[in-house]
Amino acid sequence: MTTKSAAAAARATVYGYPRQGPDRELKKAVEGYWKGRVRADALRQTAAQLRHDNRQQLADAGIQEVPTGDFSLYDHVLDTTVMVGAIPERHREAVAADAVDGYFAMARGTQDVAPLEMTKWFDTNYHYLVPELGPGTVFTADSTKQVAELKEALAQGLTARPVLVGPVTYLLLAKPAPGVPADFEPLTLLDRLLPVYAEVLADLRAAGAEWVQLDEPALVQDRTPAELNAAERTYRDLGALTDRPKLLVASYFDRLGEALPVLAKAPVEGLALDFTESAAANLDALAAVGGLPGKRLVAGVVNGRNIWINDLQKSLSTLGTLLGLADHVDVAASCSLLHVPLDAAAERDIDPQIVRWLAFARQKTTEIVTLAKALAQGTEAISGELSANRAALASRAGSPLTRDPAVRARAEAVTDADGRRSQPYTERASAQRAHLGLPLLPTTTIGSFPQTGELRTARADLRAGRIDTAGYEERIRTEIQEVISFQEKTGIDVLVHGEPERNDMVQYFAEQLTGYLATQHGWVQSYGTRYVRPPVLAGDISRREPMTVRWTSYAQSLSDRPVKGMLTGPVTMLAWSFVRDDLPLGETARQVALALRDEVDDLEASGTSVIQVDEPALRETLPLRAADRAGYLAWATEAFRLTTSGVRPATQIHTHMCYAEFGDIVQAIDDLDADVISLEAARSHMQVARELAAHGYPREAGPGVYDIHSPRVPSAEEAAELLRTGLKAIPAERLWVNPDCGLKTRGWSETRASLENLVAAARTVRAELPAS
Repeated sequence: MTTKSAAAAARATVYGYPRQGPDRELKKAVEGYWKGRVRADALRQTAAQLRHDNRQQLADAGIQEVPTGDFSLYDHVLDTTVMVGAIPERHREAVAADAVDGYFAMARGTQDVAPLEMTKWFDTNYHYLVPELGPGTVFTADSTKQVAELKEALAQGLTARPVLVGPVTYLLLAKPAPGVPADFEPLTLLDRLLPVYAEVLADLRAAGAEWVQLDEPALVQDRTPAELNAAERTYRDLGALTDRPKLLVASYFDRLGEALPVLAKAPVEGLALDFTESAAANLDALAAVGGLPGKRLVAGVVNGRNIWINDLQKSLSTLGTLLGLADHVDVAASCSLLHVPLDAAAERDIDPQIVRWLAFARQKTTEIVTLAKALAQGTEAISGELSANRAALASRAGSPLTRDPAVRARAEAVTDADGRRSQPYTERASAQRAHLGLPLLPTTTIGSFPQTGELRTARADLRAGRIDTAGYEERIRTEIQEVISFQEKTGIDVLVHGEPERNDMVQYFAEQLTGYLATQHGWVQSYGTRYVRPPVLAGDISRREPMTVRWTSYAQSLSDRPVKGMLTGPVTMLAWSFVRDDLPLGETARQVALALRDEVDDLEASGTSVIQVDEPALRETLPLRAADRAGYLAWATEAFRLTTSGVRPATQIHTHMCYAEFGDIVQAIDDLDADVISLEAARSHMQVARELAAHGYPREAGPGVYDIHSPRVPSAEEAAELLRTGLKAIPAERLWVNPDCGLKTRGWSETRASLENLVAAARTVRAELPAS
């Protein structure tokens, strides 16, 4: 395989790296700053040290070109908003007064000023801050962060490549600012934005950048001719600049499709493409356009989103084909390693034989370096690595952990009737209203209440043996009593037990299901300082014993009001886990659904009349290409119905979704056949209520009136006004009142005040309704 040109080209690189540090130092520093315990200079010092250590780890592993600019205190899209000067009017005073405080105000809001909207980064579980733009937006360049971080890397003696969100993707991710007509298209601002990017590129070249990477993942989605023309014009104009570094345009998460010829012909020096399973079509498409003669190709052959070891031989085959399609071929992960944990070697509680199957960020860099070495020197240079890789792959394929015949037989026996309720919604609704006796505009919460320091300490003490199980469970009982008492005094209609026993809405269930592995250090950034530990789905799934019945029943024993049973749905169990790659997702979803169905049945048998099965990931898992969506939605909605359809008509099934673009999946939401759905709506000003109404959604819905991802407390009048907006789309007999999401990340003081205002708002608006 090796040639002189291959040897010259075979470099190892990555597009980004986990930001948090081995002990989540960034999270602790940022949250300490918010609480006034960490000064701004100390926060900057912690961030600088983490950047330094990340770059050094990459270089020591053999990465020959390290990324810069990928590190963020909160979100890289928000960093881009700062870079191009698109600060919303309501935040400009705060940003001018103090750049750091103003930055966090845009991310989290203040008591007086709402934050930017937050939503999912393509089909990942990462959240970004949505740019707000309008016809009057004026862009101004501020390359301070990008230049400073490049200079840090150069001072370490490293070859560095700044990474920026590309201008087309930035505009396609943006939304009209508040007060701007909804039909405004941010892409119309491209001519204003490109000179700002030109200025940033010139600044980076002056600072020593040879290459700059411009990320354009939005181009892997279905794009209109006008959007493709915008991409063509963007890289024609940027390519024509004389004062710029070499440009590497990157895409990932899926196949480029019709955008590939546009980028291949653009006057830029290189492309970075995804060649993993979801984007394998890029290989044939690249050949079809004649390759990239005279250009650099960065080949993403190591999966940057999942945690299984790479099949080195398969990747080498792909790389061997690509050698004939570009002047230079380098090796990379398919996307930023932001989406995987830091180091599998830290997992001491997982069987060492299984750890061999796992590759977190550090292991993936090793795989990239190994592949680059083979590309440059021939496979004989990595014969030992290839042998070990084959053995690890065979070990996983032959492990009894991966296959349970009883589980597969049960899944194969499922019929269409298993996924249908026994009565239509109209009949169920009548039975549920008679059974529950709720008022118009019933109030509830999404499930979790604040996870206090005392609760986290109790869990840590239990793990460390400082308290026994009895002492821990007494603490849980006390917390549930307090949560139930507060909700009753506040006047909430449908209660929750608060989930004090749960470490995470997916991990809690994964730890009680067969086939899952739990990590101790597998933290991945979800948004800001919110990190999760996605469990690893390694084998067939079944339920050992009831998982939630005990604490739900205990909570119900404390109140005459209905207490919701709370479960995480099958799609979210997959989306927020690292899923297996040796079984179709639809088959795994059916296994999870059957395990959860057993739990739903047991909750109902214990006397639980309201059961919520959360599916916040239904939209985020939607394939990026429209052609792939029908198949996904078919198995996804089937899995939800399979979970919930065994209950009696009088048992009310709820579901919940948050922080996504729901307009794309309203029909799928309808197909779930849930009796009640609660959705994020506060930051988007009830947009989802209008989307449901336009669809003719026939069941009950609770568009949120309290943004729980901000520390601000909404006033009762603010919540009431949102409710009035909701009533314009959803009739009172089908409208619920609830927060956007769970309250786990909030403090008790703001939670109390916000929920009291929420209940007051419901009472106010209820009193305004015409007498029946």
